[in-house]
This record gives sequence, C-alpha cells and structure tokens, in this order.
Amino acid sequence: MTKLKITLLFALIIIPSIHYGQHTDQINSNRPGETMSAFAVGKNVIQAETGIYGIKENHRLLGYDANGIGLDFTLRWGLFMERLELIADLQYQNEKFTTPYSSINKSALKQTVLGAKFLIYDPFKNYEKKVNIYSWKANRTFNWHQLLPAVSIFAGANFTMADNPYYFSQNADITPKIMLITQNHLGDGTWVFVTNIIADYVGTDYPSYGYVVTLTKGFNAKWSGFLENQGFKSDFYSDAILRGGAAYLLNPDMQIDASISTNFKDTPTVLYGGVGFSWRYDANYKEVRMSLDNGGGKKSKAQKKVEKKNKKRKEQLENTL
Repeated sequence: MTKLKITLLFALIIIPSIHYGQHTDQINSNRPGETMSAFAVGKNVIQAETGIYGIKENHRLLGYDANGIGLDFTLRWGLFMERLELIADLQYQNEKFTTPYSSINKSALKQTVLGAKFLIYDPFKNYEKKVNIYSWKANRTFNWHQLLPAVSIFAGANFTMADNPYYFSQNADITPKIMLITQNHLGDGTWVFVTNIIADYVGTDYPSYGYVVTLTKGFNAKWSGFLENQGFKSDFYSDAILRGGAAYLLNPDMQIDASISTNFKDTPTVLYGGVGFSWRYDANYKEVRMSLDNGGGKKSKAQKKVEKKNKKRKEQLENTL
C-alpha cells in the first residue's frame, strides 16, 4: 500500500468529524482587530478579551492636541446553543486636551454595548469535501464552496451615562446597535476574511453607519497577522482607519496581541497602538460531535448520508489496493 493511498484512506475516515461544532481546539479571539467574527465561542464557553492602548490626536483646524490611554474589555458567553453568543463590550478612555489657551482632561466609559450574536448560516454544516482518489489534480483545484460565507447578525444597545464627554448628548441614553457579519475561510484555511456592516446609535439625531473588513493570515501554529480597514459616517463624526497587527498563541486557551492604527485625515489625525490578552474557559463545554465520533446519540439524515458515502468510498479504495 503506497503512502498516498494510506493518506487518502485516512482522510476519508476523518472527514465526517469536521465542522459540526463551533468550538475549536484553539481560542478564536476577535482581537486585535475590530471586526466581530461570525462564529460563537461554543455552548457554555466563556471568553474574555482585553487590552490597553495609547492614543494621540492633532486637529489642524481647531488647533488642539490630545494624548491619552484606554482600556478595552469584551466578555463573550456561549449560551443555550452553539450558534448563540451573549456579548458585553466596554471601552474606557482617559485623555488630556491641550490648546494654545487651555488644557482639560476628560475620562469616561466611551463605549458600553450589550447584545447577542446569532449564526444564521454555516457553510460548513453537513458539508463534505469530496476527495477524488484517482486524481491528485482534481483535489488541488479551486474549491468554490469557500466563497460561501458564514452569516451572523448582532443586535444590542449602547448604554450611555449622563454627562458623558464622548457622547453627542448630555443626557443618559440607550440606543440600538445592529450588525451584519460575514466570514470566509479561504485557500488552505489559513486565510480568513471577515466583514461587518454596522448601524449604530439608530433612532438618534446622529445615527452612524459603517463597515469593518479584516483579512487575517495564520503563519504557523502560533503566529497570525492581520490588516483591517474601518470606515464610519455620521453628522457627528466620520473617519476611515487603517489597522494592522499580530497575535501569538500562548496555549490553546490564551493569546496575546499587538496592533497599530491610523486614519486618513487631519481633522483630527489619529494614531494609536496597543497590546492585549484573550483567555477562554471551556471546562463546561460538551462535545457536540458525539453522534459521529463516538457512535452515540441520534444522527441526522445528512450525517447518515455522509457516513454512507464515505463507507462506500472506503470499500472502493480497499478493493483497489
């Protein structure tokens, strides 16, 4: 039996165990970018993503400089089902504004968002990548299925306290935030492309509409890097931001990261960079692929169909060896 045939036989056996759950062997953090991924962390999984950053601004027309630091914190909790995730996203910022005539400080929770994300469509669910045991070239052709994105929606609300210096109103307010999320896994799976389309502060005098697109590349088992473009527009503030950075996997449940960002205008110019840490607690997670891997539980019609096809291919391969 040749090595190639052994490899193909092994691939046929393990294919049914792929992509039936959203929980992965290694942590999948939204950091250090700003996009929200389409997939949830997994049922009963808790994940914390936090970081500290420094920011520098200069406004050409108003003639002020601003320097400050901030803290990001996001808590993600998989609840009730694999496709649902509850999210708390907070950002605190403290900065000093200096003009030719004065100097003032301001600090507050710049952002407090509570909401939930739900996966509408998973292109990998019950999907079987066919292996042609007779053609190496056929197995290397472009897989058009990867162009189908995973699709999720996020719905939540901004909670703003009274007299918040980062908000356009001095009153306390609760405003809606909604988001459409898509995610593609490209090439050999080491490229990931995520898009967020966002409607924020909906129903207020200054609604904001924007997007974030992120392209991530996994270089090896530990390192990954990303490039990101973010744009948003409202009558209160509009901008376009370019962001880049890298992440390093400490272990399957811990990641550290660093990033730097800049914008494309001088009213104001914005430059900021930061470092962060992500941690996952999944001790309460229960494997959802038991019916395929261990033979237990009730199998769906699609799962039975996949197993039947693979059994037939395995028999055909063995007969040719």
